[in-house]
Amino acid sequence: MKRVLVVGGALLLGMGAVWAQQDSVKEVQTLMKGNGKNAGAVAAIVKGEKPYDQATVDTALAQFEETSKKLPNLFPASAKGMKPEGDYSASPKIWEDKAGFDAKAAGFGKVVSEAKGKIKDLDSLKATFPAIGKECGGCHETFRVKNG
Repeated sequence: MKRVLVVGGALLLGMGAVWAQQDSVKEVQTLMKGNGKNAGAVAAIVKGEKPYDQATVDTALAQFEETSKKLPNLFPASAKGMKPEGDYSASPKIWEDKAGFDAKAAGFGKVVSEAKGKIKDLDSLKATFPAIGKECGGCHETFRVKNG
């Protein structure tokens, strides 16, 4: 009877770890989709396709800031090697260089935080937004891989 309980408990713990990994992957995907949507909205303003709208800019910056804060904690060691559905997945480099990954997220957060106080109109957006894109893209170059 004891063995059955121990084995049953171990299976439940294992299933819990799998569910936690899946939740982590889904949260990362949700954050990245939000980043993409907001970056696209801001890029449309920068390109002159949409009029300047401070609310759109503020929403994007809030999304980016949330991502920078949450990202370091969304890649537990147990999630290494998971291949989520979609075009991209996490590179093993996230776990091989966790300090580097965390530093990239912090750098992104710093650039976003600095931008929040600077962007007040189209000119300041055009001057500031490229640095945000560079930090975001720099992380992708190192810590993201294309599936397939």
